[in-house]
Amino acid sequence: MSKLRILYVASEINPFLQTSAVADFVRKLPQAMQERGMEIRILVPRFGLINERKNRLHEVVRLSGINITVGDEEKPLIIKVASIPNAKLQVYFIDNEDYFQRKHVFLDKDDRFYEDNDERTIFFCKGVLETVKKLGWSPDIVHCNDWMTALIPLYLKTTYKNDPMFKDTKSVFSVYNSSFSYRFDDGLVEKAKAMDVDDDMLKYLKSADFDGFIRMGCTYADVVVKADEDYSESLNTILNDLSDKKVELTEEGQEVADRYYTLYTELAG
Repeated sequence: MSKLRILYVASEINPFLQTSAVADFVRKLPQAMQERGMEIRILVPRFGLINERKNRLHEVVRLSGINITVGDEEKPLIIKVASIPNAKLQVYFIDNEDYFQRKHVFLDKDDRFYEDNDERTIFFCKGVLETVKKLGWSPDIVHCNDWMTALIPLYLKTTYKNDPMFKDTKSVFSVYNSSFSYRFDDGLVEKAKAMDVDDDMLKYLKSADFDGFIRMGCTYADVVVKADEDYSESLNTILNDLSDKKVELTEEGQEVADRYYTLYTELAG
């Protein structure tokens, strides 16, 4: 049997950036899976507060140069790469001057939510899948972590469903208690569109808020994982509506890596 190929996608990873529990999870689990014989790739945004010199990031010219469509605009995609110290893991960074050069993550220096976080998210999700295509690496599982990755399961089941690179790919979506109160403008649905994606498929995004993104990820993922134990009432409602695909996998308890290994193996068939 060939090695299972697992793609991890998240907004952050240690040691390059940590603002939440996501960074530790995406640092530890891929290494544990690699040690169990799986082939791993990791993609995150290159937020501007990641020090490129200190972390030895460098551009991968052969992967850069694609334009990603966000609504009516096209933005150039730049791909950078770095190695995790003391681990045989590489991390690919999605970059764009307009979206990721600022020295903050989702909030500006005055703690105001960036109005274009929706565009940054759409660019990131589309950029991840285009980068994987350029790599020529066909993942068996795409494990999406938190709201910034929530559109990837949709795109896998629509725009990319007939692409040879993704025809057998399954997706896992981990839900974290990382909600925000900001509501995006009414143009969100139009911005998120892609080939083979119609308005009805994006209906949950019409709320233009955190819950909308989470509903999108939960609806189109093959497996939904509870990554935290305590959720808001609205998040609990979303998760309870998906009892057919929800998996009780949290960070607590022993043998977490073994449980994910079993999950991935069973899902890949």
